[in-house]
Amino acid sequence: MASRSELEAFLIGVERRAFKQAVFAVRDQDAALDIVQDAMLRLAEKYGHRPVSELPLLFHRIVQNAIRDYFRRQKVRSLWTTLLSSLAPGRSEDDESDPLESLHAAGGAQAGEQPGDLLERTQVLEIIEEEISRLPERQRDAFLMRYWNELNVAETAQAMRCSEGSVKTHCSRAAHALASALKARGIKL
Repeated sequence: MASRSELEAFLIGVERRAFKQAVFAVRDQDAALDIVQDAMLRLAEKYGHRPVSELPLLFHRIVQNAIRDYFRRQKVRSLWTTLLSSLAPGRSEDDESDPLESLHAAGGAQAGEQPGDLLERTQVLEIIEEEISRLPERQRDAFLMRYWNELNVAETAQAMRCSEGSVKTHCSRAAHALASALKARGIKL
């Protein structure tokens, strides 16, 4: 059984990777943050009594289900918004965005790193994230679980509810697609 401190340490360890996974899936940072927070709460409330070794698989399954729920809700909202907007023509949603929200802190910068190197590294990471977000859902999920969340093949297969062979195939295809896309954009691996 996981103690409170073990559960807290687990959640601290996975929050950034889970957030990135959710951002890749839903392409909305605010929604991704909500998804991860809800998943953390569900894990703590419903599965906090489980052994620490079971928490990674449970958490990743909860995150995936939360992402699917998000898309279901979006589909329903879209339907209702379309129907209601046809009743009030000429009305548009406010699309104001705060430019300060798009700025990111340079928290990952290493001491003494040159600004040019930091810029290049940041640009390469953005390109990699963009290419990961273009992968098909199953390939992206398998790739992120294996290489970002560092789950083994069996754990990834269990979390994705597929065979280990499927996980290997998805990961291989994702890696080849990413390598080709990055090479086409002039990034040498």
